[in-house]
Amino acid sequence: MLGTDDSLAIMKLLQVPGVGPAKVNALLDWCGESGRSVSSILREPELLRTRFTAEQVATIDAEESCLEKELAEDDVKLLGANDATYPKLLRAGMKRKAPPLLYYRGNIELLSKPAIGFCGSRKASEKGISTAIDCAELLAEQDIVVASGYAAGVDITTHISALRVGGSTIVVLPEGILHFRIKGEIKSYWDWERVLVISQFESKLPWSVRNAMARNSVICGLSKAMILIEAGTTGGSIAAGHTCLEMGRPLFAPVYEGMPETAAGNRLLLEQGAHPLLRNRRTKRASIDKVLRAVELPGPDLSSEEQMSLFA
Repeated sequence: MLGTDDSLAIMKLLQVPGVGPAKVNALLDWCGESGRSVSSILREPELLRTRFTAEQVATIDAEESCLEKELAEDDVKLLGANDATYPKLLRAGMKRKAPPLLYYRGNIELLSKPAIGFCGSRKASEKGISTAIDCAELLAEQDIVVASGYAAGVDITTHISALRVGGSTIVVLPEGILHFRIKGEIKSYWDWERVLVISQFESKLPWSVRNAMARNSVICGLSKAMILIEAGTTGGSIAAGHTCLEMGRPLFAPVYEGMPETAAGNRLLLEQGAHPLLRNRRTKRASIDKVLRAVELPGPDLSSEEQMSLFA
């Protein structure tokens, strides 16, 4: 089954020219207040015309479409914002801007587990990649889901690292889900029981910078905290850091010896409220105790500053 009647109705509405997430979210709010289902409203043109133009109402297709069959053949399912399993954390973080519909493949149960998001440069330094691997492995070993955006560099590194140690990962796409393919570098670790692929975009929408920025907001919204491995002073990574802080989610930024140029934005974010992520001198690994507390898991007591060092 592709999705509930309501999630199918939401998909049909989002395909109508001039109808975007804001209009659909407003309709969902009205449905919640009036006790109506979205799917029932699709069968009432008179009521639809009070919220959409006559031209828009005329384009709504109440019958099963070729797209629905294509999605089903690709094992894609739908999750509407009014569904009981829609992630409350995402709704709380993004509020009225939360996606009214998520397309997904894989294990939907991962949405109910605590997740930490990762973002960073596509061209991260060796220090950054090493730190990303370390953090993702440590969190995955604690049964925390690693969420990231499937881009080159930091994103794909964290997905691979989580799966390699037996953990789980959420892939948040910057494009429609019908464009998704399992990349070669992660293929040997891929396990659909431990992976969830989601997209907030119309299923055939291509990649764009705008979509990538919007995708980062969903990563932040799904995550109890974010780790920003390396960010420049401009671009998507530092913008994701700002989004995380605006949502009130804890943001952690590694502090490196000889801060690489690709991490110049880390210092800016640390000045703006991000928490420094340091290395444990004894274990030579990332000190994730504060990150664990962000997801309400106990961490070791590392109160002595002498136990910490910068990432080499």
